[in-house]
Amino acid sequence: MKALLQVALGILAAIGGFVDIGDIVFNTQAGAAFGFQLIWAVVVGVVGIVVFAEMCGRVAAVTGRPVLDVVRQRLGFGAGLVTLIGSVLLSVLTLGAEIGGLALVLELFFDAPYGTMVLVSLLFLVGICWWMPFEWIERVFGYMGLFLLVYLVAAVDLQPDWGELANGFVPSVPDHSIAVYAYFAIGLIAAALMPYEVYFYSSGGVEEHWSVKDLTVNRLNAVIGFGLGGLLSIGLMAVAAIVWQPIGVQPDMIGTAALGANVPLGEMGLVAALVGIAFAVSGAAIDTAFSTGYNVAQFFGWEWGKYRSKRVASRFTLAWLVAFAVGYLVVSTGVDPIQLTEYAVVFSVVVLPLTYFPILLIARDRSFMGRRANGRVSSFFGWLYLFVILIAALSAVPLLIVTNAGGG
Repeated sequence: MKALLQVALGILAAIGGFVDIGDIVFNTQAGAAFGFQLIWAVVVGVVGIVVFAEMCGRVAAVTGRPVLDVVRQRLGFGAGLVTLIGSVLLSVLTLGAEIGGLALVLELFFDAPYGTMVLVSLLFLVGICWWMPFEWIERVFGYMGLFLLVYLVAAVDLQPDWGELANGFVPSVPDHSIAVYAYFAIGLIAAALMPYEVYFYSSGGVEEHWSVKDLTVNRLNAVIGFGLGGLLSIGLMAVAAIVWQPIGVQPDMIGTAALGANVPLGEMGLVAALVGIAFAVSGAAIDTAFSTGYNVAQFFGWEWGKYRSKRVASRFTLAWLVAFAVGYLVVSTGVDPIQLTEYAVVFSVVVLPLTYFPILLIARDRSFMGRRANGRVSSFFGWLYLFVILIAALSAVPLLIVTNAGGG
């Protein structure tokens, strides 16, 4: 029973981390532009985050240390500081996008000015982080995010061509614009591999006092949690492919993405989609804010942790509060949250090798991990995804420029 309850951490990581605003944006836009052709990129991303998260959780369980602590030791202070700066900049950009995304959903619900809803979103998220116990954050935002299952129901109800959908699991030559196709493929993989997910995940494992006895829980969290996130992503893409591609609509707004569920399921489908998006985006914002606090506190050796009192871990608390404040300032400039999301996702894959490579080195190092070090299968996938990440990191910015962020 305890193991089943601990899987809630993986569910939250999947719904409030994997299926964040970046995943919603890239999956719906990719489905509208290329139909089912990019499902394979979702699969590549899901397997990648499972490999990454499992290694991070295993390192945390065996060493009792989170990701950035390991990165600093392996790379040294200077290189570790570069990783910290990159991760913090990425986190506040992402946090700004999540705050703006939640504001867009609230704007649809309450027909209120967007600027007002941005402030309401900020106050709501800060209040949740300040007052709600961590285990309730897991339950509320993880499980309410399951309303996104409406997209799987909608996809089935729309009766897709199952043969064409199955073909999407195999890479193919696109019908048009190879550069845009490549941009969305990189974006889908990058959206699945956002670094804050593993910062939050491994730090949560340390806070839960994982040990080698919890390695099975770690695997369940990684496989079930992120696997579920992948299914929801495919549902988002499938609905967009069936509803929006035939009529040439590019879903550039959260409301358009939600309307996809309205077509087969009516008003209840629309409400369920908006609720699911609101809680998924909120969960991602909470993950991102805490990840920022974790990273800064862990790097400088401060007291940290959601279970510690705010007085004991005051600098950790200040770090995530500042992250929220900066994220709010970013989105308050008037930048489009959807566009901000795309830039955050692209930037994430550029800095990802600095986080992934040290974890891979530690996970295969028997002096650290003993007999829990990577075996042949884990090593194969670990090195394979390092190659994938490096290709994505080198390609992301040129593709962003060449395709005008997927606009062609």
